Amino acid sequence: MGAVVADDGPSGVKAPDGGWGWAVLFGCFIITGFSYAFPKAVSVFFKELIREFGVGYSDTAWISSILLAMLYGTGPLCSVCVNRFGCRPVMLVGGLFASMGMVIASFCTSIVQIYLTAGVITGLGLALNFQPSLIMLNRYFDKRRPLANGLSAAGSPVFLCALSPLGQILQHEYGWRGGFLILGGMLLNCCVCGALMRPLEPPKKPDATNEPVEKKAKKKLLDFSVFKDGGFVIYTLAASIMVLGLFVPPVFVVSYAKDLGYQDTKAAFLLTILGFIDIFARPVCGMVAGLKWVRPRCVYLFSFAMIFNGFTDLMGSMSVDYGGLVVFCIFFGISYGMVGALQFEVLMAIVGTQKFSSAIGLVLLAEAMAVLIGPPSAGKLLDVTRRYMFVFIIAGIEVTTSALVLALGNFFCIKKKSEEPHTKEAAAEREELNKSEDKTPEDAKVDSIEVEQFLKDEPEKNGEVVTNPETCV
Repeated sequence: MGAVVADDGPSGVKAPDGGWGWAVLFGCFIITGFSYAFPKAVSVFFKELIREFGVGYSDTAWISSILLAMLYGTGPLCSVCVNRFGCRPVMLVGGLFASMGMVIASFCTSIVQIYLTAGVITGLGLALNFQPSLIMLNRYFDKRRPLANGLSAAGSPVFLCALSPLGQILQHEYGWRGGFLILGGMLLNCCVCGALMRPLEPPKKPDATNEPVEKKAKKKLLDFSVFKDGGFVIYTLAASIMVLGLFVPPVFVVSYAKDLGYQDTKAAFLLTILGFIDIFARPVCGMVAGLKWVRPRCVYLFSFAMIFNGFTDLMGSMSVDYGGLVVFCIFFGISYGMVGALQFEVLMAIVGTQKFSSAIGLVLLAEAMAVLIGPPSAGKLLDVTRRYMFVFIIAGIEVTTSALVLALGNFFCIKKKSEEPHTKEAAAEREELNKSEDKTPEDAKVDSIEVEQFLKDEPEKNGEVVTNPETCV
């Protein structure tokens, strides 16, 4: 599970690790920013929605949950669309859906209508952009992939720093309806990012007339064989537990500060602090994960990041004033940035480029139910107890548990995994070995004679026998 799978990508073209890849990285940066920051930034409008529709915390928290659930739950659908139509057309359609959902939501007259528009339609649009952008990033970067993942993941805190105060200003100047309408227009930029996703073209061969037909026959719209990989199963289980509590603190920290009696702008500034720290944490963590010694063991770094995040939630439950919440946001921003920079890098390392488009869809689907019930259940707990301490404690326990599942599962599986071939060359060697085992006894006898003669002649040529640790038994 901790080893990196090396391959050249579905198109047979080696990742350029630069060139147009930087434009793809820029588009992925913007898409990631909208996808992850939007469900948190929209929480700025919760107080106004509670007043207008007469609902509770748990009712408004469903908006963020549905957005995240659509981002996660439509993973297999996105995988099928990408494998069928390609990344660029899917992202263009997704940008239109994301914008249309927020524009229609600005005319809604009930909270249920907002669930369907700002939640379902916008969430689907963001999902159709988010997953293809990660797939394209994985195809354009290999050696620099940890850094590229860290930089693209930094889009989330950058947009959070911008969208949270912007939402506050829009709400104050135009109300929540005007704010939704303007945000819907901004989401059209997803279409621009989709246009940047130029597919890699394989080298032209003179005798490649039958090759496209062969590829189409072998291509799967959704590859379920990833479940045969124990590392993938452990990762999926741990990630599903993690997202139960990972997104809860950012959703409720603003309301926490408002209930302590602080002004709306001061409360919203907490998300800006969190996002500002997160901006630097993700690229730095990406660079650390790309180090030669760390990269094969990045799964353990990911486990540490989750433990750090869970412990921060537990300490944040003791905050009783604005200063305590500021300290919590600083440390949460560091740990949250580490998790954000590593989560898809670890998945890419486990399954490789060829299976990543299917693997990410299946992982996101497995996480969807956890994302859907996480913030609303925390909101229900808050409605009953009226204390944020319990909300943060539960979130911390859930994230810490997921870290233990990932670390312990990897510890017990890594020995078995390390025995498997991780490169095409090793796989080819293993295939040759299997062929040699199928030979007849006469062939085996001839081979053994040749080997004995080779070993006998080798000392005469070199003066000594050189022992190779890869071939000695």
